[in-house]
Amino acid sequence: DGEPTMVLRLKFLNDTERLARVRPGDTVGALKRAHFPGQEQQVRLIYQGQLLRDDAQSLAALPLVPNSVLHCHISPHSPAPAPPAGPRASADPVHAALNVGSLVLPLFVLLLALLWYFQLQYRHVFTATATTFLAGLTLLFSFMAFTMYRR
Repeated sequence: DGEPTMVLRLKFLNDTERLARVRPGDTVGALKRAHFPGQEQQVRLIYQGQLLRDDAQSLAALPLVPNSVLHCHISPHSPAPAPPAGPRASADPVHAALNVGSLVLPLFVLLLALLWYFQLQYRHVFTATATTFLAGLTLLFSFMAFTMYRR
């Protein structure tokens, strides 16, 4: 076990860094398992602008030198259920951000419901064209919602 070790710098989106001691024979997957236990599927490592996709790739195949920087991105979504997050995950500002995309559908439904309420209460303000447009928009939205969430 006389293989030499090398120190790499793992740099995160919030500019924090963590040092990782590795052996050239280690794989990308072994690096993820050692430094991101339970989050291997969520971690993306980038070296010199290239995403390291192959977890079986040896670190020796990369042109690494001591103190090379590997950029790390931890995705909030994983294909498999993740174990409960530790105290370190709650301190990550990327994970704490509000997911605005999840609010678009409820806001659009609320807007359509409000427009239909006004159409029924103030019928004299809505022209036939506006009512037809509202009905068409509602049908289009319903069709898209059903096809997207039919799984």
